[in-house]
Amino acid sequence: MDPTILAFVVVPLMALTPLVSLFLFPLLWRTLGTALGWYLRKKTDGRRGHILELVEGDEKKYQEGSKKHKDSDDEWESVDPYAVGTSKNGDKAEKEWDGIVGFFHPFCNAGGGGERVLWAAIRATQRRWPKAKCIVYTGDHDVNKEAILHRVETRFNIHLHPPTINFLYLSTRNWVLASTWPRFTLAGQSIGSIIMAWDAFSLLVPDIFVDTMGYAFSLGLSKFLFPDVPTGAYVHYPTISTDMLDSLDPGSAVGGQGVNAGKGVGAKGTAKKTYWRLFAKVYSWMGSSADVVMTNSTWTQAHIRKLWGPLRGAASPIDVVYPPVAVRELEHEVEVSTASESRREKVLLYIAQFRPEKNHQLILQAFSEFLKTGTAAAEGTRLVLIGSVRDDHDSKRVYKLRLLVNELHIVDRVEFHLDATWPEILEWLRRASVGVNGMWNEHFGIGVVEYQAAGLVSVVHDSGGPKLDIVVNVDGEPTGFHATTSTEFAEGFEKALSLPNPHQVRLRARKSAKRFTEEEFAKRWTSEMEKLVAMRKP
Repeated sequence: MDPTILAFVVVPLMALTPLVSLFLFPLLWRTLGTALGWYLRKKTDGRRGHILELVEGDEKKYQEGSKKHKDSDDEWESVDPYAVGTSKNGDKAEKEWDGIVGFFHPFCNAGGGGERVLWAAIRATQRRWPKAKCIVYTGDHDVNKEAILHRVETRFNIHLHPPTINFLYLSTRNWVLASTWPRFTLAGQSIGSIIMAWDAFSLLVPDIFVDTMGYAFSLGLSKFLFPDVPTGAYVHYPTISTDMLDSLDPGSAVGGQGVNAGKGVGAKGTAKKTYWRLFAKVYSWMGSSADVVMTNSTWTQAHIRKLWGPLRGAASPIDVVYPPVAVRELEHEVEVSTASESRREKVLLYIAQFRPEKNHQLILQAFSEFLKTGTAAAEGTRLVLIGSVRDDHDSKRVYKLRLLVNELHIVDRVEFHLDATWPEILEWLRRASVGVNGMWNEHFGIGVVEYQAAGLVSVVHDSGGPKLDIVVNVDGEPTGFHATTSTEFAEGFEKALSLPNPHQVRLRARKSAKRFTEEEFAKRWTSEMEKLVAMRKP
């Protein structure tokens, strides 16, 4: 061929290649996702049929059981008033929706506040759609369905309908453990969550996929594989936040806060900043793909809006759904009256796991400063620290805290209660006068709500959920105090123990806690779930 003619043909094609690639790549990407999604659906069709048969068989056995079970079944067949949403989808056909909701919660048997959200969400879903099937993807291989549901009842007093809930066991949970990724932990755990989500979809493709642990990358994978499967996210805290990024800079407003405070200097610090910023962009892209996004607090909502919001648009709101707290139980177990006031002791109570971010050192230093004032409020006051010890790292942390107590010469005024039972915690909530929280940017603060429900006057860190959502004014009057430094906390202790009428503050605190009941959570959860169910309608 004449070189002139060849050049006339090839050069324009070469010029067009980037443009063609620009349009061709998204098409190829979508085709690849659709093909992989089709493969997973075909692969799991048999298990889907088996689960439907299993649910049908279990339901028949349940209905043929004892009278107690029949009464309970009647309860499930009725829709509780607080479980009915406010959208237009509340017709009879919607109540009879019988699809499969997949809850992605690989640590479902952990027994923490995040798990309370999961089980309360499943209960609300079951009561709103009695024929729906709830599947939990978990990595808890050491426990079966009966053991998990028994713990849900004993730990949270949440009673689920056994026939319509089943568990699928993941074999890849180790991929999301921090110990698996000693370097580049954020990126590593996110990659691990993709591996784990693929594992979940290899077991069963649900009709609706809901992540309740904060694995944003699992949502992105779901949308890549199954564009027609509605996805929902309940975000307890952002994997990375703008505050985290700012904390690396010693000169920023939050430069002295957090476990990575001031580490953004030098070559290593600059590399860390670049890595975090790049990760934040990818994290935002993945998380923004969710159809429905719920956050547990105003603080979390603000950060998720800043990260995910620009990619979602104004038509896709990010709503706050406060987590359920055992407010009713605490109201029943802990008396708040003029009579009970005489049984309150001069005790500052801090209930928190012994983790670095809980900042027990700050509270101990503040308590030492408070005692040195020698005021009437300080006389005879004790600090009680209650928390769980998960592993050897926590044990060493407690040991160091005990050393600090000795160094501050307050050993006779501080008590440690490790792995306390719920009855023991209730007893301290009855006896204590003040509830303390020292964590910077606590994303919500279930423990602080428990303080309020038990009538304690709270002294909490001036940040996060405790500041924005929980310890707020009621009827124009305070329910507690905020602080940042050890001196401010010491001043807060003085104010809380010097109130002329503490009973009135306790009543306001209890009134404030009513915003976080399980009933309120069920209403909000059901309203958000209705949006996802509506997307599944033909």
